[in-house]
Amino acid sequence: MSLRLGDIAPDFTAETTQGTINFHEWLGNSWGLLFSHPADFTPVCTTELGKTALLKGDFEKRNVKVIAVSVDDLDSHNKWVPDIQEVNNVVVNFPIIADQSRNVATLYDMIHPNASEKATVRSVFVIGPDKKIKLTLTYPASTGRNFQEILRVIDSLQLTANYQVATPADWKDGDDTIVVPAVSTEDAIAKFPKGVNVVKPYLRYTPQPNK
Repeated sequence: MSLRLGDIAPDFTAETTQGTINFHEWLGNSWGLLFSHPADFTPVCTTELGKTALLKGDFEKRNVKVIAVSVDDLDSHNKWVPDIQEVNNVVVNFPIIADQSRNVATLYDMIHPNASEKATVRSVFVIGPDKKIKLTLTYPASTGRNFQEILRVIDSLQLTANYQVATPADWKDGDDTIVVPAVSTEDAIAKFPKGVNVVKPYLRYTPQPNK
């Protein structure tokens, strides 16, 4: 059964390139980014894992722990990591789950038989500190992920979790936000002292409240 937004992210214990982890325990009070790649020693995945390592600081400042998974075994992962590091000139600084039993892939519905009966699709799950799924994205094996978009969405998720705002199309950190419909205009004016721009009764902009 597919996981939906708001569902508790399934817990699991797995071997990784950084030792055995219990997923929920490993996450602790952090946000989490769990993403799958189809197979080791594949070109697109090599660029993705390198990019993830290069963005370590960006994830850390957002309190996000990153973890990857594929259905290859630990020995394969450990042989592949030096290639990732060499090609991208970076140290792989996050764990990669060995999921040859397909336990994690099954829990998170990462194998789509009409795309491939064996390989995992490029699934992305953003998980909140409450262990609930906040975002799901699914890419085909042929398309590498846009990690700037993933960071952008995390910024939006973290902002809107703490303030009664939403983010408009193409929003990025620092742009104006939208007052949620549940807040009246009168209350919004009191709540957001930087100002409220009423475009329509249901569309009210306010500067990003945490900036």
